[in-house]
Order: sequence, then C-alpha cells, then structure tokens
Amino acid sequence: MTSIDDIMMTSTTEDPSYINFSQTTDADYEYTDDLFCDRSSVREFRRHFEPPLYWLIAIVGGAGNLAVVWIYLNFRRRLKTMTDVYLLNLAVADLLFLVTLPLWAAEAAGGHWSFGSALCKLNSALYKVNLFSGTLLLTCISVDRYVVIVHTTKAQNSQAERRRCSRLVCLGVWLLALLLAAPELAFATTARPDAQEFCRMVFPAHLGNRTKVLVLSLQVSMGFCLPFLVMAFCYSVIVATLLKTRSFQKHRALRVVLAVVGAFLLSQLPYTGVLVAEAAQASSTSMTLCEDLKRFDKAGQVLKSLAYVHACLNPFLYAFVGERFRRDVLKLLRACRCRPANQSSLGKSCRSPAGSTRVSVVSDSDTSQALSL
Repeated sequence: MTSIDDIMMTSTTEDPSYINFSQTTDADYEYTDDLFCDRSSVREFRRHFEPPLYWLIAIVGGAGNLAVVWIYLNFRRRLKTMTDVYLLNLAVADLLFLVTLPLWAAEAAGGHWSFGSALCKLNSALYKVNLFSGTLLLTCISVDRYVVIVHTTKAQNSQAERRRCSRLVCLGVWLLALLLAAPELAFATTARPDAQEFCRMVFPAHLGNRTKVLVLSLQVSMGFCLPFLVMAFCYSVIVATLLKTRSFQKHRALRVVLAVVGAFLLSQLPYTGVLVAEAAQASSTSMTLCEDLKRFDKAGQVLKSLAYVHACLNPFLYAFVGERFRRDVLKLLRACRCRPANQSSLGKSCRSPAGSTRVSVVSDSDTSQALSL
C-alpha cells in the first residue's frame, strides 16, 4: 500500500513538484525514477496482487467486526467488563482501518491516486490511527485478562472501578494513536514520480533521512515491540497460572492463548522486519542493486497484506471464540428472522431481553472461563 509506508523524497528546488528520486530508498514505494531502476514489474505485480486481496480483507473483516458492534449495540445496555469495552473499541478501530483499503485497492488497480491530496492525507492518517489504536487495545485486553485470571480476588472486588478505568484507558489510547499519526497528517500528500499521481509521504529536504528513520522506528516500537512485550509477559503468566489449575477448561484456554499470540506474531512480525529493513535502507542504503530492490518491494507487499489480515482475525480470536458471544449471534439472527418488515413490535417479542444476555470474552465473575468462554 503506497500511502501508508514512509518514503524519503527530497525536494531539490523550491518547486514542490520536483523530486530527486535518486535519494528515494523506500521499498514499498516502487515508483522510483526508472533511470535508476525500472520497477514496472513491481507495479504490475501490485496491480494484480493487491486489489482482490484488499477487497477480500475489507469484506470479511467488515462483516466480522460489524457483527461484534451489532451484538454489543443490540444485546447490552451497558458494557460490563473492561474487555467488553476494549473489544467494542477494537472492532471500531478495525472497521475504520478496513474503510481505507478500497481506496488503496483502487490506486493499485488504476495505477494512480485519483482522490485528491486532502483524502490522501486523511486516508493515510486514518490508517495509522487504527494501526496504533488496534495494537494498543490488544495490549489492554491482554492486561485485563492477566488481572482477571492471575489476580482474581482483586479483579472481583474492583469491577465498577475497573469499568470506569477502561473508558479512560480507551480515551487515552485514541488520543495517543492520533498523536502517533501526526507524521501522516503533516507529510502525506500526492506526488508525481512519473506521469501519474500517487499518495505517499513526502519529507522536506531539510529534514533528511533521519525523519524517515524516526517515523519507521516509531511504528516498529509502538506498533509491535511494546505491545508484544506486554502481551508476552501477560500471557506467559496466564499460562503458568492455568497449568496449576485442574479445570477441564484449562486446555481450551491454553489453545486460545496460543492462537492469540501466534496470530499476532505470524501476521505482524514479518512486516515489522520489512519496516526495520526500510529504516536500515534509509540510514545506510544497504541495498543498491535494482534486482534486490524489486525483490524486496514484492516481498514487502506480500508481508504487508499478511499484516492486514489480522483485522479479519480479531473478531474470531477475541469474540466469536466465546460460547456466550456465539449464542448471542444466533439469538440476534433469530430475532431478525422473526421480525416482519413493517412490524418492529413482533421483533421485540422475538428478541431476548438485553439484560438477559452476556457478551463478554473475559467475565470478571467467571475467571475459570476467562479465555475459553
């Protein structure tokens, strides 16, 4: 996706439309000066690879996350646990991210950005806001599960306080994500590396490559390293605690832990390696051969798409894995079938009362099923 990765374009004159592509080192932005490296094969690969995959991710992920939001809005008058609050915010974050994919798919298919500079800036910033908010919310979920399972008594005695705290935490997560997306708001714009216009990050000449390295380092540290370290600690202690129990739910809970951590690593770690390589390329120009750059471009596009698949997996890893959540989905579907087109009152009679259901992946009052539900 061309507009969400960071590229160093150094203006050599006061005309902002003139860009010295000999100093461009970004791997995902394959539209460098063909005098230095002809990347038409990379553009062709992107044109065939990205659009169908992005649309598939948007449709599947949109359906799953909409179902999560739908369940919460229809079956709960209030959110009862911290993880409920985090899950709802996570679904919203994933939906906002998925909204950006059709525009990137259109750019890849058409070979240019045709939506203007303002939408380029907004779409790029929206992607980064939801990248950071999503990973931070996953971190919050792991911390909440740690508290509920490892410190059960404390969690049960402070449910109301923790619910209030969760709303403040979510507000802090969104504000931090907006702050971390500031580079996109400042530098994302349309540019013309050739006859076509594309959406990308354009850094002024006086900022140098250090700005690109800083932006990439920020994405690696806040988008992967910090969340992974917190998740690794929380889930390792959770596993150790579960191994000491004799509950028949233990093995299922352990499988859920492995699925959550495994999905995060498999989807995010490879592309994080690509970002680290981009930072190294920006700081020291480690790759100079055109063929190496083109291979790196294609690998980066594949691994980037793999990272985006995580938005489809979140509803299944954190919501649909719960028996209670699945029951609520079935109840809601039955309610919709019962409701005639013009008789909403019948729909109300078919629907179970909002207070009678529980949509919670981690129940504060039932820690034995906190991970498996």
